[in-house]
Amino acid sequence: GEKDKTENGIIRAEFAIFQAQLRSPGIKTEQSIHYQSHALTHSAGLVFVSPSIQNRGGSSEAGRLKMAMPCVLFLLLLLQCLAFNQAAGAMASGGEQPLAQIGIHRAVFALHGNASIKANHSLLGTKGEDSEWVTVKFRIPTASPDYWIAVFSPAKFNSSSCPAGDERRVQPPYICSAPIKYKFANESSSKYVKTGKGSLKFQLINQRQDFSFALFSGGLSNPTLVAVSAPISFANPKAPLYPRLAQGKSWNEMTVTWTSGYNIDEAVPFLQWGLKGDTQIRSPAGTLTFNRNSMCGPPARTVGWRDPGFFHTSFLKDLWPNSVYTYKMGHMLSNNGSIVWSKSYSFKSSPYPGQDSLQRVIIFGDMGKAERDGSNEYNNYQPGSLNTTDTLIKDLDNYDIVFHIGDISYANGYISQWDQFTQMVEPIASTVPYMVASGNHERDYPGSGSFYDTNDSGGECGVVAETMFYVPAENRAKFWYSTDYGMFHFCVADTEHDWREGSEQYKFIEKCLASADRQKQPWLVFIAHRVLGYSSNSFYAMQGSFEEPMGRDDMQKLWQKYKVDIAFFGHVHNYERTCPIYQNICVNKEKTHYSGTVNGTINVVVGGGGSHLSDFTPLQTYWSIYKDHDYGFVKLTAYNHSSLLFEYKKSSDGVVYDSFTISRDYRDVLACVHDGCEATTWAM
Repeated sequence: GEKDKTENGIIRAEFAIFQAQLRSPGIKTEQSIHYQSHALTHSAGLVFVSPSIQNRGGSSEAGRLKMAMPCVLFLLLLLQCLAFNQAAGAMASGGEQPLAQIGIHRAVFALHGNASIKANHSLLGTKGEDSEWVTVKFRIPTASPDYWIAVFSPAKFNSSSCPAGDERRVQPPYICSAPIKYKFANESSSKYVKTGKGSLKFQLINQRQDFSFALFSGGLSNPTLVAVSAPISFANPKAPLYPRLAQGKSWNEMTVTWTSGYNIDEAVPFLQWGLKGDTQIRSPAGTLTFNRNSMCGPPARTVGWRDPGFFHTSFLKDLWPNSVYTYKMGHMLSNNGSIVWSKSYSFKSSPYPGQDSLQRVIIFGDMGKAERDGSNEYNNYQPGSLNTTDTLIKDLDNYDIVFHIGDISYANGYISQWDQFTQMVEPIASTVPYMVASGNHERDYPGSGSFYDTNDSGGECGVVAETMFYVPAENRAKFWYSTDYGMFHFCVADTEHDWREGSEQYKFIEKCLASADRQKQPWLVFIAHRVLGYSSNSFYAMQGSFEEPMGRDDMQKLWQKYKVDIAFFGHVHNYERTCPIYQNICVNKEKTHYSGTVNGTINVVVGGGGSHLSDFTPLQTYWSIYKDHDYGFVKLTAYNHSSLLFEYKKSSDGVVYDSFTISRDYRDVLACVHDGCEATTWAM
């Protein structure tokens, strides 16, 4: 409220005094010492009361003061660093890749004659299915809570899967690859503890290799292998699967990327497509893959490694606008010329840029994946992802394009999880363009050129996401790009590379924003993973920044200059909307309807796609209009060039919980605003 505005104003004023005094060679008074401690502790998000240090005018007092000041400042900065680390730890502790909890290198081999495990199928997908439910029955001599069942793929997971030079093993047969999923035996039934017998249901998807089920004792930390099932497999393990649509580099181009087990020496990939009900044509597809040595480090390079198969992309050009096309993927086998087909899909092509029609956009971040059979969920890792996915599938006819703005699968170096993510979103990604942005869990790895020197990607260092998903970037290793959809112009940044003024990406962002023809595309949207704007997240509050450090220093002047309507961010796992804001000042008092001149950018955090939720600070930030500590996504609806509807919906029920509208004309976009005026001259 007003009290918060006043207090924040005082803090800014005090900090300005503090900075001025640091530059002054004079002796600091008691009041200036108070200003310094007050400003620094507020910027750190801490409460710190310094002892009174008085200047009585004596030289000895002045000398002691000069000597004391560096110590005081050092202590304050140390407290700020401690607060930062505490907040970072709290943010990171909300969830960890479940497969990372398994001490697979400590696994020992002790098959037990009275233990067994068996699946009720040996061959899956006999009718072309890409997923099936399998019932696994097991028997244990003495039941205990530390027994668990793992799914391995490939089915053979002994020492033959160990890379050369991998020495972190206990005894033969060494296990050097993590399972793709697991459940605890006591999830089976209440009778398990008494009888030692139980059954569990697993959903398996086609991942190009066979499967086996392994029964372990010793819990996840000290696994002992006591029984292994016979292998099971899909009838056509190499089949083309999980198509992912994306906008091409021009408005009338669509790309289709899919996964298969066929390299180009085995089969020629292509796409058969055309207008619905019309003659179908065939277009070639390019093929990419990556190997273990492409990974930057563990676990992607060690226990998390799994052969990813091959990724094929076909470019569908010269599409008619607003038209329904059908397509299916094919592979012509080299040995006999026969064709392996996928099932059929369809999509609607994009509108012409500037076309006046109903256009609907979905935006969210940080979704991850969850298993429909309940596997891997003992630590509540990504509990909301299925709700978000299922709600969007149910509403598939009511939106046109999706932006998943970073932290896509949270595989974190366990490559098998990417297949499971693409299978989960297939009903969406095969029907509308599924545009992705790069997040820390896709890209960051120490010494790999990422802006942040962490191992949030689990050693993937961007390779997996950049290969599996097409985006219309000039260089997919630099994951920034622009794309148009009718009356929308989107500028998508990559926060895992330097965005600051003078950087290569900064120049791209300015060029992207400047290229928007606001007469034809009035709705200008900026997208990035990390919060380069405003957030009331507790992690940022404890830093005192309420943003990614250095985030909005350079970005907000570009948003103001080019009059960006909305800036979207993920990374923080909740929902928050700000007022139209520029340089910490709300420039519009309205909350539900904005009209007229574009004099500030609305900041929206929409990182509640599915991963563990992030807490808000208890401080009431004056620029925050609506917060929600829940899973959800945003829908933008452009009715025409003058009217836009914004809706935030919860993933659990698809109901709107926050909304606003924008109404304006082209002249309002042209109007001069603070730091957003075109040059003029008095010349006649």
